[in-house]
Amino acid sequence: MTPEAVVAEARRWLGTPYAHQASVRGAGCDCLGLVRGLWRALVGPEPEPVPPYTPDWGEPAGEELLLAAAMRRLRPLGAGGDVRPGEILLFRIRAGRVAKHLGVASGPARFIHAHAARGVVESSLSRPWRQRIVGRFALPGVRWPGEAADGHQILG
Repeated sequence: MTPEAVVAEARRWLGTPYAHQASVRGAGCDCLGLVRGLWRALVGPEPEPVPPYTPDWGEPAGEELLLAAAMRRLRPLGAGGDVRPGEILLFRIRAGRVAKHLGVASGPARFIHAHAARGVVESSLSRPWRQRIVGRFALPGVRWPGEAADGHQILG
């Protein structure tokens, strides 16, 4: 699967209203619901049920639940280099708190995410947003040009 397919599918979700815990394109989703919807459209059935969660999911106990789930189900990408379109981005909104926001890189300085006040939007991946990235991931099967099936770079 190409990164362009990931971005194209994410763009189909633009304008979807924000709805906590939902994952229905055009009807409602949150940031996790957006990624779940991409998974269903591009990979297949969701790999595990998502338990009910509150907006402060994992915060009271300081548990990195979203990071742990991303490490289990997505392919971790290296921290070096520029963010590439098609990457799933995990953000820590506040220093010292758990990571709990997801988005999809849609260009070198753009990303698509579910915003609580505006629904699914494409936003600037500004410096403040880039500084909050704590993980870069790929959906299973996504390959960038020059990348081998195992995710390593192919050298000349």
